[in-house]
Parts: sequence; C-alpha cells; structure tokens
Amino acid sequence: QVQLVESGGGLVQPGGSLRLSCIARGRVFSGYIVGWYRQAPGKTREEIARMTVNGSTNYADSVKGRFTISRDNAGNTWFLQMNGLRPEDTAKYYCWHRSYGSEDFWGQGTQVTISS
Repeated sequence: QVQLVESGGGLVQPGGSLRLSCIARGRVFSGYIVGWYRQAPGKTREEIARMTVNGSTNYADSVKGRFTISRDNAGNTWFLQMNGLRPEDTAKYYCWHRSYGSEDFWGQGTQVTISS
C-alpha cells in the first residue's frame, strides 16, 4: 500500500505564499501521476494541479500562474508552491497519487486559510 503524508498548511494573509509538501511511503509507489486537490466548506473536491511521471503538468484555471507543482529527484515527494494567495483559496488541501493500475491514494489533508 501507499501512504501519503502532507505538510505545510497554515494561516497566511492575502497575497502571501505557502508551500505544501507530500511524501509517499510504501513499497509499491509508482509515481505515475501525482497532484493536489482542495475542498472548501460546502463545495466539492476539485483538482488543482497534477504532474505525470514524465514531468508534464496541468493546472486548474483558478490557480494557473499562481501555483506550481513540482517533485524531487527521487520522485516520492512533491510540492505545491502557492503564491498570490486569495481568501477564496481557503480550503483543505489533499495530495493525491494515481498508480499505473489506476488506483487512487489520498493524503489526510492539510488546512490552508487565507485571512487578514
């Protein structure tokens, strides 16, 4: 099995930055697709960024130009650099991994709150 552990959430003022991290633990981690979702209160979970094993990335329009997904050379840790944060970015953020066998794994979530 694969276990995903996020870190890096917190409270920041509008316009500020945060960097989320996710580390994957487990013998069978393939790194096929990694990414980030978020869920605000009363809203459905939405995908905001993904990166495939060959490095291609995709972003939701709401975060394009402000958020950047990356991963380390070993491939089992990935990051979400969030700049220009807005109150509407407030949500619980989840890291996600899809294996080659199309099995999805999720982290436990980390809260990001944007407020002055």
